[in-house]
Amino acid sequence: MDLIRSIPKVDKVLAEPECQRLLTAHPRPVVLAAVRQVLDGLRAAARTGRLQAVDLEPAAVSAGIERRLAAGETFSLRRVVNGTGVVLHTNLGRSSLAPKLREHLAEIAFGYSTLEYDVVTGERGTRYAHVEELICRLTGAEAALVVNNNAAAVLLVLAAMAAGREVIVSRGELVEIGGSFRIPDVMKQGGALLREVGTTNRTHLRDYRDAITEQTAMLLKVHCSNFAVVGFTAEVTIAELAALGRECGVPVVADIGSGNLMDWQGIPGMNEPKVQEYLAAGADLVTFSGDKLLGGPQAGIIAGRAAVVNRLKEHQLLRALRVDKLTLAALEGTLRLYRDERQAWAEIPTLRLLRLTAEELKKKGQQALRRLRRQLPDSMTVELVPGVSQVGGGALPLAELPTWLVAVRSADCSARELEEGLRRQPVPVIGRIARGDFLLDLRTVADGDWPAVADGLRAVAA
Repeated sequence: MDLIRSIPKVDKVLAEPECQRLLTAHPRPVVLAAVRQVLDGLRAAARTGRLQAVDLEPAAVSAGIERRLAAGETFSLRRVVNGTGVVLHTNLGRSSLAPKLREHLAEIAFGYSTLEYDVVTGERGTRYAHVEELICRLTGAEAALVVNNNAAAVLLVLAAMAAGREVIVSRGELVEIGGSFRIPDVMKQGGALLREVGTTNRTHLRDYRDAITEQTAMLLKVHCSNFAVVGFTAEVTIAELAALGRECGVPVVADIGSGNLMDWQGIPGMNEPKVQEYLAAGADLVTFSGDKLLGGPQAGIIAGRAAVVNRLKEHQLLRALRVDKLTLAALEGTLRLYRDERQAWAEIPTLRLLRLTAEELKKKGQQALRRLRRQLPDSMTVELVPGVSQVGGGALPLAELPTWLVAVRSADCSARELEEGLRRQPVPVIGRIARGDFLLDLRTVADGDWPAVADGLRAVAA
């Protein structure tokens, strides 16, 4: 209790010379908030018996305030070094955009733009026009629309086309993805009635046919991109489902998630279907993500028959789901790179990282080792070890990407302490731990990241 009574009042702390110095460098409300946070922390420590007399020294209190102020100056959303080997790491922002787009994005971000203005007619335009033609050219669709993510795309399709009516889905395709997004739940939000057919592992065309009634609004096929069912299985192809839909006059929609436009020949497990294939097979609409295998910004892309897409464009929900100018600028820039397949492979980071071979990564690792060994203290050692990277982002769960990793070991701290210390740096370095080693996967660590890695490791060792 004596220590609790010794905790200084706010005005006394503000009067200390150290705090007066901070007031000259920071706005008074900001310093005042930091002072109150520190004093609240001291009271909490006193209640749990952790408070010591040294913690109440003016220098210690001022140091705590300064740390609070420094933390407040750091952006919450900031760059990290991705050493996990997960290329489409949802928690770390999924796809990195092509560096070639940086100047254009800055121009759009910091000035006015043609977002909804037609410079030819001088009249109001539509924001979706900036990407619709490109999407159609690349996929073979008649029309296209973009919303803020693929879940929103599915929601809009259901609300516009199936509210109050039945949507037929294979029981084996009632998936859940990250963030507890479940197909049955989003159908409920869209006002559609779920009609399950088939079993978890086997669904046949007759199951769909037998379920179609006057209440059927749509046949929905969901690509199971984040898990695999193997063994005694059967599923209906999109071509078969599209033929049934045409026969019965029922629209067929495919949610294929990852947004792949490329042939991934020669890479084990990289067998993701292409958007173009689904449309060519007869799907009326296809929905997919912009920030997965497409390699662009977060967006939900809807492509398909013009008559169906136009229904979505007229729905009131679209305004709540629309994308902003930066998303459109990033998506347009990414799609423009796809006009030349060689340029897409070379310029889009997601595509390039997924194609890196183990040999290329080993060479990259040897260069990184030479750099790190010159910069790290003697207490730290680094070596290359083989491993496997992941695609991530709920895509291609069976794909195995051979890689090389930098294993970091310290005589002074454990792998767990290294991991914690590195993620608390000004530029957080995120890796993984395996077999007692802290590991950085060379597939996802960019060449320009190594100075931040070295700085972080030196700071942890200090």
